Amino acid sequence: MNVVHVLNGPNLNLLGTREPGTYGTLTLADIEARLAARCQAGGISLLFRQSNHEGDLVTWIQEAGAAGEPVILNAGAYTHTSIALRDAIAGSGAKVIEVHLSNVHAREDFRHRSTISAVAAGVILGFGALSYDLALEALIAQSKKTKS
Repeated sequence: MNVVHVLNGPNLNLLGTREPGTYGTLTLADIEARLAARCQAGGISLLFRQSNHEGDLVTWIQEAGAAGEPVILNAGAYTHTSIALRDAIAGSGAKVIEVHLSNVHAREDFRHRSTISAVAAGVILGFGALSYDLALEALIAQSKKTKS
């Protein structure tokens, strides 16, 4: 694994100020910095992006899939509504780990359903910003396992 894509959906640009009791006080830039340090130590390039637009996320997933590069995806609210993201993952063959800061199953009923989980390699949720770190560690471990 030479590159990992971390893709963030709508409203994640508001981390740190948006409902800190639910999402924590770290900003998206804080999360990016933590992941960048871990990637640099492991000789991995990090491509970290955020968009409030579904089409951007679809394009980025397709690009990662075409390049054979893994994705850590926090699709935000699109998790529960976007067939387009699900189809982009399935259609491009992108290896995706779905992440959520909060435990979506302990929240409103509409958050209990993910359109993405069925086509994701795995799902990590409920550990705040640590969810991203755990997803990266899973990708690194799987990459090492594949090389052996």
